[in-house]
This record gives sequence, C-alpha cells and structure tokens, in this order.
Amino acid sequence: MLQPQIFKANDIRGLIAGSSPEWDVAGAEALGTAFAQTLQLRPGDRCVLGRDMRESGVELGAAFARGVARTGVDVVDIGLASTDQLWFASGSLDLPGAQLTASHNPAAYNGIKFCLAGARPMTPQMLIEIRDRAWQIERDGFAAEQAPGRITEEDLLPAYSDYLRSLVDLSGMRHLRVVVDAGNGMAGLTAPVVLAGLDLELIGLYLELDGSFPNHQPNPLEPENLVDAQRAVREHGADCALVFDGDADRCFVIDDQGEVVMPSAITAMIAAAELQREPGGVVVRNTITSRTVAEVVAEAGGRCVTSKVGHTFVKAAMAANDAIFGGEHSAHYYFRDFWSADTGMLAGLHVLSALGRSDKPLSELLTDYNRYVASGEINSTVDDAQAVMNQVAEAFAGRGEIDFGDGVMINAEDWWVSLRPSNTEPLLRLNVEARSRRQMDALRDEVLALVRS
Repeated sequence: MLQPQIFKANDIRGLIAGSSPEWDVAGAEALGTAFAQTLQLRPGDRCVLGRDMRESGVELGAAFARGVARTGVDVVDIGLASTDQLWFASGSLDLPGAQLTASHNPAAYNGIKFCLAGARPMTPQMLIEIRDRAWQIERDGFAAEQAPGRITEEDLLPAYSDYLRSLVDLSGMRHLRVVVDAGNGMAGLTAPVVLAGLDLELIGLYLELDGSFPNHQPNPLEPENLVDAQRAVREHGADCALVFDGDADRCFVIDDQGEVVMPSAITAMIAAAELQREPGGVVVRNTITSRTVAEVVAEAGGRCVTSKVGHTFVKAAMAANDAIFGGEHSAHYYFRDFWSADTGMLAGLHVLSALGRSDKPLSELLTDYNRYVASGEINSTVDDAQAVMNQVAEAFAGRGEIDFGDGVMINAEDWWVSLRPSNTEPLLRLNVEARSRRQMDALRDEVLALVRS
C-alpha cells in the first residue's frame, strides 16, 4: 500500500501505524525495486541503506532491501544511522542511497530520503518515477525473479566520526560544558562517538534510542521541544546546548544564557569562518534565512546565492555554484567538503570549535550575527493555501516587492514576510523578519489575522 499523499517534494513520508496507515511493508518492497529501476541500476551494482530508531524501520528497511535485491542489485546495509551518516556512506562509497526515516515527525510516521551516488540529490521527476513504478508493481506484481543481489552489513560510524572531525579545527580548545539533547533520536548514537576525546563535559539528555519519543517530540523547530535543553544549560552552567531532530541531520543551538540561537546566526557565523578559509567563496541561503547572512557574506568578501526552501533546492544551488557552505532557517547546514550535503553534527562541531577557541561566551560571540528580529516559523492549518497566500499578497500590495517563487514573499527595506506551504505537512508556514521587535510583532500579527480568519 502506497497512498498518494506520502510522496512529498523531497522525500516519502506518511503514517505507518494507527487506524489509517498510508504505506506498509509491501509498499516498501515495491519502492525498493522501483528505486533500483529508476536509477537504472544493474545486477552487480550496489546501493547503501540506513534507518533511524523508529520501530517500524526494521521491517520497512528489510522489505526495501528485498525489493532492491530482486533486481540483482547488492545492498550495503549500514543499520542504525543518522541521515547525515547515510549521506557520508553515499559520498565515501560513491553509491546511491536510501534512509528510512520520518525525521521530526511523530512516532506513527516513517519515510524514506533518497540520494544519488556521491550524496547528490534526486530530482522531483525521479521521485515521481519511483512513485509510478512502485504503483505499477503494486498493480501488476514483481517481474520474473532473477538471481537476487546480496545484502551485507557494514558499520561506518567510526569512519563517519573521523571524517567529520577532520573537517574542523578542534585544536587549542578550552574546556567546555555541553548539553546534548538527542530527543531519543539518532544523535544518541552518533554524538557520543563524534565528541569522544574532546576536552568537554557532556551532559546528555535523552540519548537512549526510542522511536516512541517518550520525552518530547523530535522537532526542535517547536519551542516546547527546546525547553529541557534550555533548563539544563541554566541548571548546569553549561557553555551551550546542541539539540538534534529525530534523524540528527539538523542541529539547534542554545547559548550560555539558555536562549535559543536563531539558525540564521549560526549560518552567518559558519559562513564567516568558511570564507576566512576560502576568500571569495559562494554561500547559499534559502529565501527565509535572515538578511544578516547576505550582509555577513558580503562583508567577508564572499557571494551569497539564494535558493528555494528544501534540501533538494539548496543542494542543487550548492552544486551549481560550487558553494563552500549553505544554511537554512530550519537548521539544515550544508558543506561542500561533505558532498554538499546537510549535516547537523558538523555544524555542531563548528560551533564548539569557535566557542572553544574563544574566551567569549557564545551569547557574546554571536552578537554581530543577530542584526534583525525574527518571528521564528509559525504554522497554521488552512483549507486552501493558495487562496490564503493570494489574500495576504493583496493586503500587502504597494508595501513591498511581492514574489510567488517560493510561496509568497513580501520584501521591504527594513522587513520581509514569507508565507509558504510545507513540503512535508499540510501546513502554511509564516516567517517574518524586521529591524525592530515592535515592527516584527505588528507584521506577524497582521498576517496571522489574515491567515487564521
């Protein structure tokens, strides 16, 4: 079973449990075969497969591997892995890959993220072809059996850890006290290995792998899921906290005051550091990342390129411009030295490196990277997203430049407003940024009144 709504712009994601599941083990097997066929893999070729800690991932992963093996293609199963660990496997082995994960979605969900060899993104058209082939298999059955491919297991966690640490200068760091909130997700496996041996005291929160997420949901975009890490920083007098989502490809940062650091500030800080290493380089940001990033990049002598929201678009922009780094408002961070893929763990190491080699607290270190006031992402459920976006555009006519390239974006001299549909959920997402708190609050409230009326 593969319901149409599970096929998103960048991946597959849907309910696997409950009274109305949207896909199942049989669908996963069909997807495995469709994946191999769409990529035109041949008998003897290989692909790599990983999964997060969700209980359903064991059966779904095994079924997907069987589907791939039906085509004669070999599967390298790296087992429990963060999504960026799967990108590492794809990049280092130069193989196409699939990761069983629903990222930050609740426990009843699961999904699949795909990549081409070298961790390159799939195109939306490829995802459509996988969908159509899988539906045909569901309708007509599998083709005649041939000699199946082999399914072998390989542990790449040590190599992943070593590679990440080779990309950041971790020398000369002062002792740090760091809270790591894994949210019972995959960072509970990867963070202790990556951070081992550094001069830091690790205060772990919810490092036990548990796909039922008994402590809080694995979505650090929602403020309530950051409260425990904020409290731990204040209680322990920690220098910072790193908070990961379920599949650990995103990393949110809490400063020494227990305040949430906007991902745009982290993007600006890492961009400045990367441009010191490679002057004149290109940095990619998405449409709703703070203007601070573009300003910092220009001041550092770099060039800023803006892409649509979503890892497929950012990765494509990274490749097209040979960009050294890219960042999104959602705490996805992309590195050319990591096959232009996103990795929250590498971003976390950059934060620890900058902090550990400075005598300033993180709150002070980031002062220059917080030039605007942002609303954060505010979600609303609406019946007709396009109609609501049109209504907002009409209300703001004449007040700024209006662009429908990625939802609706209104740009003015001292502020901007973005309203766009989610790629993964039935939501309309609002982001506002302005020079002052008062101005941001007024714009936010005005748009929300229109959206929720």
